Amino acid sequence: MWTSGRMSNAKNLFGLGVSLYFWGLMDLTTPVLSGSARPLTEGQEDNLSEKLHQRMKRSWVWNQFFVLEEYTGTDPLYVGKLHSDMDRGDGSIKYILSGEGAGIVFTIDDTTGDIHAIQRLDREERSQYTLRAQALDRRTGRPMEPESEFIIKIQDINDNEPKFLDGPYVASVPEMSPVGTSVIQVTATDADDPTYGNSARVVYSILQGQPYFSVDSRTGLIRTALMNMDREAKEYYEVIIQAKDMGGQLGGLAGTTTVNITLSDVNDNPPRFPQKHYQMSVLESAPVSSTVGRVVAKDLDEGINAEMKYSLVDGDGLDVFDINTDPNYQVGIITVRKPLSFESKKSYTLKVEGANPHLEMRFLNLGPFRDTTTVHISVEDVDEPPVFEPSIYFVEVPEDVEIGTTIQIISAKDPDVTNNSIRYSIDRSSDPGRFFYVDITSGALMTARPLDREDISWHNITVLAMELNNPSQVGSVSVTVKVLDVNDNAPEFARFYETFVCENAKAGQLIQTVSAIDKDDPQEGQHFYYRLAPEAANNPNFTLRDNQDNTAWILTRRSGFRQHEQSTFHLPILISDNGRPVLSSTGTLTVHVCSCDEEGAVMSCNAEAYVLPVSLSRGALIAILACIFVLLVLVLLILSMRRQRKQPYIIDEEENIHENIVRYDDEGGGEEDTEAFDIAALWNPREAQLVVKSRQDMLPEIESLSRYVPQACVMDNNVHNYVLAKLYEADMDLWAPPFDSLQTYMFEGSGSVAESLSSLQSVTTDSDQSYDYLTDWGPRFKKLAEMYGATDSSGALW
Repeated sequence: MWTSGRMSNAKNLFGLGVSLYFWGLMDLTTPVLSGSARPLTEGQEDNLSEKLHQRMKRSWVWNQFFVLEEYTGTDPLYVGKLHSDMDRGDGSIKYILSGEGAGIVFTIDDTTGDIHAIQRLDREERSQYTLRAQALDRRTGRPMEPESEFIIKIQDINDNEPKFLDGPYVASVPEMSPVGTSVIQVTATDADDPTYGNSARVVYSILQGQPYFSVDSRTGLIRTALMNMDREAKEYYEVIIQAKDMGGQLGGLAGTTTVNITLSDVNDNPPRFPQKHYQMSVLESAPVSSTVGRVVAKDLDEGINAEMKYSLVDGDGLDVFDINTDPNYQVGIITVRKPLSFESKKSYTLKVEGANPHLEMRFLNLGPFRDTTTVHISVEDVDEPPVFEPSIYFVEVPEDVEIGTTIQIISAKDPDVTNNSIRYSIDRSSDPGRFFYVDITSGALMTARPLDREDISWHNITVLAMELNNPSQVGSVSVTVKVLDVNDNAPEFARFYETFVCENAKAGQLIQTVSAIDKDDPQEGQHFYYRLAPEAANNPNFTLRDNQDNTAWILTRRSGFRQHEQSTFHLPILISDNGRPVLSSTGTLTVHVCSCDEEGAVMSCNAEAYVLPVSLSRGALIAILACIFVLLVLVLLILSMRRQRKQPYIIDEEENIHENIVRYDDEGGGEEDTEAFDIAALWNPREAQLVVKSRQDMLPEIESLSRYVPQACVMDNNVHNYVLAKLYEADMDLWAPPFDSLQTYMFEGSGSVAESLSSLQSVTTDSDQSYDYLTDWGPRFKKLAEMYGATDSSGALW
């Protein structure tokens, strides 16, 4: 039977470390553990088996020991004593300890059974150890008792202070919160045994943060302790909370943590404008939606509570200006809503309101959460470009209108007070064909070239208006010109018609259906009339039937066509339209006589087949055509070379090969240059036809078109229409140079006093001028003296 020994030990912390033990029953049927010093013999096993099958009386044995933690003595800590009833004290019994911590944390005296702790024990690291004990015969190693298991429990002492594992804490509470509003709950943890004594009983207290906050001593819940805490006055608070064990009694251990508390904002401050009056200015040319200025209402709150909504509540500019809220900076941006005019109104007054859109009902007693200010806006004058009235023009003009006809009067005016004079012109990029011309002073839009609806039916031109005193100010207007159709195009065949008639054709047989096209586009639609031309009205071979659907049939009038008699017929057909005036044209239908089979399929349409010799093969025909083609190419080549041939320059017999002389065939014509253009014609258009001289270096001018300009359009001292006609005349002249003004010098001018101005080829002339003086100018002019001086037979200059 196992027993636990108890001995007093002065070293065991004032006797408190004496091992406690309990008696218990142990079933002797428990088998002996392996690992004995000596194995059982066969007889011993039989004897033991026989004993195990017999019910034996239990022996009282100990079950567990208790030992205090954190022993700091120098000697091993006595835990308890093991003792077997078979131990007679003669040392024949050997005690063995195994299990958790055996030999490392706990040791046993194998003779006496005393157990000691050889390491410092910490309940917070390990609260108990499970060990096994066995008593062996020291001589044989035979187990004297069945192996027994016991527990050593570590008894707690107050050696751990409370700790805030989640600290430091961060919390927030709305400003102006009532007293007692919960902020945050803090929790401290004590590692000591909460079931033993007061070592883990924690009490909370506040060391810093009064009188603003308080803490519940039992739960650690922090609450507000002061009313009307204002964020705008103080926003951040640092609160220190202490947790003390042993119920807060003297000698207990304590731990602290920091709680950073922020007062969150509420809308308890109304917005206020720092200025009651704002003065702004804007140019009258400011475009719509451009910014005029900014106003701002200050709000001590933040975030959503400081959001602002600006609006115009009064003033004489409510329909001219608008205000928008910038969500990033909470400012009101005043913008232009309508175009401004300094001449119409020079100043405006606006009343602007700024209000909080998000309100809290419990703070409405602090006053209205809106404020107003007055904004004065001055409109500044700028030099504006001319303005057209109306802003767009639409003109319809027939395509047969005469050149120089005024089709529209374009009007623009200076919107400024100064009312400067206006000059008109056409943006040539909008009228590249130069079909129109605008009078520079009156704005009369006139035709400058013949219009053709079939070529261009719409013209979109831009007329410019420029201030005379400030050319940088230019206005523009779009003029849409629709060219109306007139019946100026005769109908014609839709294509070239060529058909055949069989030799065996019968009278009244349809051989071709013809149709026509007309470039005109009458409003009532196209309708064409067909009949044979007068010279073919009594044609004995063919007849025509008008189908009244813009087509006609060509029918045979007889039968018995013979290819060898006449192989081709040309039938003239007269086509008329329904326009005013009626226009007509003649188209020719070519009809070949062909030999056909009984079903009407063409077999041969070549009348030459009857007369050509049989021996002339296709290869021979191709060779003949090739020769003709080669001859034609040679003729064209010779003609081209003759056109490109130029007269050779006259080469000076005494030309110095070391010098390059550039020769010009188009030298100045002297007084005859004025014959290129007579400026006097511009002053009297009616006399231009009589006075204008023909240019000697150009083909004769075509007849002036000034007569086409209506005399009603010709004003006093106004040569615009005449210049217009001259421009058209130059544009239509295929031989005119591609410049507005060109002076051509092909001759030196026989009427010039100086005659020829060139010194080239002067050696060949009969001039009596002597250049002997060049020999007196020194060696630098020796070369010129040799070129121009006369030489004798000996080579000496004279």
